[in-house]
Amino acid sequence: MLEDESHAEGSAVVAAAGEALQALCQELNLDEGSAAEALDDFTAIRGNYSLEGEVIHWLACSLYVACRKSIIPTVGKGIMEGNCVSLTRILRSAKLSLIQFFSKMKKWMDMSNLPQEFRERIERLERNFEVSTVIFKKFEPIFLDIFQNPYEEPPKLPRSRKQRRSPCSVKDLFNFCWTLFVYTKGNFRMIGDDLVNSYHLLLCCLDLIFANAIICPNRGDLLNPSFKGLPSDFHTADFRAPEEPPCIIAVLCDLHDGLLVEAKGIKEHYFKPYISKLFDRKILKGECLLDFSNFTDNSKAVNKEYEEYVLTVGDFDERIFLGADADEEIGTPRKFAGDTPLGKLTAQANVEYNLQQHFEKKTSFAPSTPLTGRRYLREKEAIITPVASATQSVSRLQSIVTGLKNAPSEQLINIFESCMRNPMENIMKIVKEIGETFCQHYTQSTDEQPGSHIDFAVNRLKLAEILYYKILETVMVQETRRLHGMDMSVLLEQDIFHRSLMACCLEIVLFAYSSPRTFPWIIEVLNLRPFYFYKDLQPRLSNKVIIWSGRAD
Repeated sequence: MLEDESHAEGSAVVAAAGEALQALCQELNLDEGSAAEALDDFTAIRGNYSLEGEVIHWLACSLYVACRKSIIPTVGKGIMEGNCVSLTRILRSAKLSLIQFFSKMKKWMDMSNLPQEFRERIERLERNFEVSTVIFKKFEPIFLDIFQNPYEEPPKLPRSRKQRRSPCSVKDLFNFCWTLFVYTKGNFRMIGDDLVNSYHLLLCCLDLIFANAIICPNRGDLLNPSFKGLPSDFHTADFRAPEEPPCIIAVLCDLHDGLLVEAKGIKEHYFKPYISKLFDRKILKGECLLDFSNFTDNSKAVNKEYEEYVLTVGDFDERIFLGADADEEIGTPRKFAGDTPLGKLTAQANVEYNLQQHFEKKTSFAPSTPLTGRRYLREKEAIITPVASATQSVSRLQSIVTGLKNAPSEQLINIFESCMRNPMENIMKIVKEIGETFCQHYTQSTDEQPGSHIDFAVNRLKLAEILYYKILETVMVQETRRLHGMDMSVLLEQDIFHRSLMACCLEIVLFAYSSPRTFPWIIEVLNLRPFYFYKDLQPRLSNKVIIWSGRAD
């Protein structure tokens, strides 16, 4: 009797789920095949596991998996994943926040025993979400520093029909700048999940919009009159728009934790060429992007292109941060009382709280200290943002190697020459081989992550080589003193020592840049066994050379 009741209850749940899924698919205009597959998967999982929470949320997970299996050929665009439905639309229809989705999807993947490739896709998606959340949190105050407050627009005055509307409001500019950023970031996969590179790409977008506000006639009203990057004569009657667009990258880096060399590299090698392509493709047009005759078309074109990108990749729509319901769609569990500095913009405070909670469980950008087990330094949350932490790590690394070359110093060469058998040629050969292997894997796309540009690889390698020779010299000087001038040939001829030290230096550089290629990626690509990697380095580096604060001693 009880078994019959249980069976009847289960059938009722499945029937209700089928109706809910059908309504969801109709709203999303999805095909019957994906709907049927999603319902079959849901029914199978529910038969083996207890699914807590709302049924529609689990159906959204099942539907997302079914949609991602669909690949549609398109004309001129290659292939399109996801039945022309983005993750954001699925979640919005199911009233499921992003953070809830990631939590439930991890459980769904375990219950469904989904392949590793799909799990890695979700991990990339979650990291990209984390990067975007951090960047948006930085975007708002920087925008307010440069431009007027978009939520303190003056009251609209009565105007006749003949009066032309202003080229764009500050709120329009805010939305356009963020959309241009996420669209540009989406076209550089090696930048999308890299916090440092993404942040500097944002500064490039803000620099571009500022330059257009300066050169565009009568658009000084968009700018914050107290911004330190304004021309010295901006507030005078003699001010004339410059012929060449001004660059405020240096000012933004100085005011907002940026790294000038990194930002300029992103601007020259990635951003400027890409913006030129957008003009060539007529997506952007006009001498001034903010001119009345151009802005509306430019904004519509960028939004249209970004929407196509979202549908093609099947990712989440990062314009979610701009919406009035951003806190709910992201997954903020509470409302904040009172107004924020942005007036109606409560998303900033909500995102900040949401991010804090999310990072307590997912500490991708928190300083990692594996030797002590302190996975998250809570006392630093209030004063050090993830962006500041990342850029400060890179800045510190660069200050350590400033003035040094990626080659042995004169003192290190003398140490080599004092050995019975000069190891310099063999050491240089090992470093070169490791560099070639590193660059090959760093730029190669895999199922786990996209390949990075060769410029990034060469830059990271150069820093690691400088650090390697610096540490090697320090170790050799101390070992020579400790051993009272004994011959160092035996130590310097150990290939595993040099390979391990070089791997350690590469790991330090990757860590400083908040790279998604986290340990043990480096020893895997260099084919180093973890036991020997630690065994060979620990006695020589422990208590002798502090390699990196919070990383290794």
